[in-house]
Amino acid sequence: MTLKIDRLHAAEILDSRARPTLAVTLTTADGIRVRAGVPSGASTGTREAVELRDGDRTRYGGQGVRSAVAHVNGEIAGAVTGRTFASAADLDRALIELDGTGTKSRLGANAVVGVSLAAWRAEAAVAGLPLWQYIARAAGTRPTLPVPHFNVVNGGAHAANSLDFQEFMLAPLGAPDLPEAVRAGAEVYARLKSRLATEGYTTGLGDEGGFAPALDDPENVLRFLVDAITDAGYTPGRDGVAIALDPAASEFREPDGRYRVAGEALTSDRLIDRYEEITERFPVWSIEDGLAEDDWDGWVRLTARLGDRIQIMGDDIFVTNPVIISEAVGRKVANSALIKVNQIGTVTETLDAMRVCRDAGYTQMVSHRSGETEDSFIADLAVGSGCGQIKSGAPARGERIAKYNRLIEIADENPELPFGLPWLDARTA
Repeated sequence: MTLKIDRLHAAEILDSRARPTLAVTLTTADGIRVRAGVPSGASTGTREAVELRDGDRTRYGGQGVRSAVAHVNGEIAGAVTGRTFASAADLDRALIELDGTGTKSRLGANAVVGVSLAAWRAEAAVAGLPLWQYIARAAGTRPTLPVPHFNVVNGGAHAANSLDFQEFMLAPLGAPDLPEAVRAGAEVYARLKSRLATEGYTTGLGDEGGFAPALDDPENVLRFLVDAITDAGYTPGRDGVAIALDPAASEFREPDGRYRVAGEALTSDRLIDRYEEITERFPVWSIEDGLAEDDWDGWVRLTARLGDRIQIMGDDIFVTNPVIISEAVGRKVANSALIKVNQIGTVTETLDAMRVCRDAGYTQMVSHRSGETEDSFIADLAVGSGCGQIKSGAPARGERIAKYNRLIEIADENPELPFGLPWLDARTA
């Protein structure tokens, strides 16, 4: 199967935060036309692939992406149009070589990833396969419907409140199938809204569709979640609806190396103590970015303390980079990686990062970004990669629901697909 591009075109559109991003349209020589929307993060790792922004303060406060659009329509289109590629992965390698930097900073990671996403979607169509199935074939993985992790309370960089922890997620680990997992997330979300309103808290939303109440103590949020899970008729815990956290600790680390949580300055070890206390009191099964991206020694201690009990996931520290993840494996940092295609810049490099994780016994979770479009590529990526888990925000807002609805569609059309966490074992049970 080969991929020949007849036309490549990008346009500046808006993401879910009213900031510019790209949409890339690719037309193959056989007339297949696909489109890909490019996500953008707010809480970002310093070693992520670099988005290209215009810096023109007279347009979108300097956040425009006309320069990235111009690179797609100019240099990239000139290099790939009319050329036959052995595969979408072959095209990805050509993009990496064309950019020539380790971080996609010359052409812009937002330009490169848009073309990569479109190319993989196009080749799946050329092959006559659903995107998830094509990804599974390319990666050599067993497709699995993932457990959705719903971000129902937003803080940190995702909300205008004083809550330092960035994400509080519902994880319906005990659901029998994907539609029932989505139902559980939606029902608990509705009960949480009612409970917050009853107790006088705002039910306005953060960037990812979760509520953004005026709470600053993470334990108080966890109490609300446990009550909402119970209110909705579910069991709090791994047999029902568990909780996952993304503190995004790089965002609240101070220059002296301490972490400020709800006004209290904590050392790495004291913050680890607090996480241990939280996991003993609440049904928390996963903690992402529990420490800052440069606190590697702290990560080693966090993993040693809690890694045999819960999922310790790296995001900002790993940035979906297979080289960094390999280093982390050697140093026994974390036991899981968050996966974001635009952190590394191409689908091929993303699948390489996931392969490194699988080989090392690290779990993976496919993730959206805080700035999203209605593009549902990551739903197919989660299924095709067989990673078993995905997060795409709350069960609300169109750009978040698009991913969950795509998963429901895949489940409906393919009832034979397994669901859940195939790797869940005694270490995290």
